[in-house]
Formats: sequence, C-alpha cells, structure tokens
Amino acid sequence: MELFSAYILPVIITFFIGAGFVKGVRPFDLFTDGVAQGLKTLLGIVPSIFALVIAVEMFRVSGALDSLSNLLNPVFSLLGIPKEIFPMAVLRPISGSGSLALLNDTLSRYGAESKIGLISSVICASSETTFYTIAVYYGACGIKNIRYTVIPAIAADISAAIFACIVINFTN
Repeated sequence: MELFSAYILPVIITFFIGAGFVKGVRPFDLFTDGVAQGLKTLLGIVPSIFALVIAVEMFRVSGALDSLSNLLNPVFSLLGIPKEIFPMAVLRPISGSGSLALLNDTLSRYGAESKIGLISSVICASSETTFYTIAVYYGACGIKNIRYTVIPAIAADISAAIFACIVINFTN
C-alpha cells in the first residue's frame, strides 16, 4: 500500500500530460494559463477576505460579541438555548477558523459530551461560513448586490442553531 501511495500521484499526472499530448493540446501552456487566471481571481477576492478577517477580529476582540450575547440572553433563555451557544451561532456564519477555535475552546471547557459541547458541534457542522463564502465567490465574480443571498443564508444559519438546540435537548 505504501508503494501504491508513493506512485499514484505521479502516475496520474503523467497520464494527464500524455493524454494532452495525444490530443494535440499543450499541457504546459494550459497549466500556465490556469495559474494566471487563478492569480487574477486571487487578487480580486483578497480585499474582501482581508476586510472580513479584520471585521471579525474587531468584533470579537472589542467585546461586542460578549455584549450582544448578554443582551440577547433573556430571549435565548425563553427558547431553552444556553447562553454559551450564542458566540458559536454568531461567529460561525462569519468565520470558519474563528468558529473552529471557539468550538475547540468550548469542547475543552465543557467537554465533548456536554449539552453545550454537543450543540456547538452540531451548529459548527450544520451551518455555513456565509459571509466568507459570499466574500470569496461574489468577490471573484464582481457581484455587488448580495441582499437576495444574505437574507436566506442567515435564515438558514439561524435555523441550524435553533434546530441544533432542539435536537440535542430532545435526545439528551
């Protein structure tokens, strides 16, 4: 199996290069054209990603996330949602790496088998990094009007958080 693993990628690459030559295509030229297009796309989305990362860090470090969590705690209490879940529900649509770091912190603090750990895990697994995805894909395409995407996407993220709490409360 180790021998297979060591040679599979070079065999696949050689196969595609050979197939390109057989069809009369110049694989190296296509490769360099693809790299050039990829770099143009990267340069188009970097400003959006950079702004998003800065905004997320400012939101988190400023204490605004904790303040918003405390403000909405009465509503969450009525719905049976633990206060500790709020940061995950808010951060997940914004930042994948930030929500994974928060999940790691939550699991180390409360445990993977705790209600809070389970709900956080389900939220992290069943929701999308909405704003990151919009920034990357819409930034690459140059789309400026995102309101028809954001509203249903946020509704889906809120639904994921609510149903995560319902399912975990029902099963535990």
